[in-house]
Amino acid sequence: MDIPEIHVVEVGLNDLRLLREIAKRTFYDSFAGMNSAENMRLYADEYLTDEKLKSEILNQDSKFFFSKLEDLPVGYFKVNRGNAQTVLPNEQAFEIERIYVEQAYKGNGIGKLLISRAIELAGACGAKYLWLGVWEHNQPAIRFYEKNGFKHYSHHIFKLGEDEQTDLLMKRVL
Repeated sequence: MDIPEIHVVEVGLNDLRLLREIAKRTFYDSFAGMNSAENMRLYADEYLTDEKLKSEILNQDSKFFFSKLEDLPVGYFKVNRGNAQTVLPNEQAFEIERIYVEQAYKGNGIGKLLISRAIELAGACGAKYLWLGVWEHNQPAIRFYEKNGFKHYSHHIFKLGEDEQTDLLMKRVL
């Protein structure tokens, strides 16, 4: 598939509905086949609501960005700095908390573009490294992050509904 130019744009409050829709769709596309419907629902009911997403958009230490093909969001990512980081907040680090691309657009360089943008943002904040968590069973994502310079350094528990899962923590020194 030949993809026209993708634009990365910051998400604002007026984008809340689009953010919620793409967040739910890409999360379900990525994980519903390997998790129970109940745990998926519990996660979405806690983290992918208008109220939760609005509070995250309004947090000055977090930012969301869409990757847009014309006016259509085909992916998004969320980054955190300082105290907004989900594990060991510190000023030396910059977190990619979420990064998703619509299934139909995977393999077209969009994920790499989003990683590049996150690296730029981290550098502008003076971070020494960029880090993220990835489910230990998500081998395609792990390989993608490794190809983009991330190395496994630890792990933590990610709660999906009632299920405690292990996320590998990966970082890229800047």
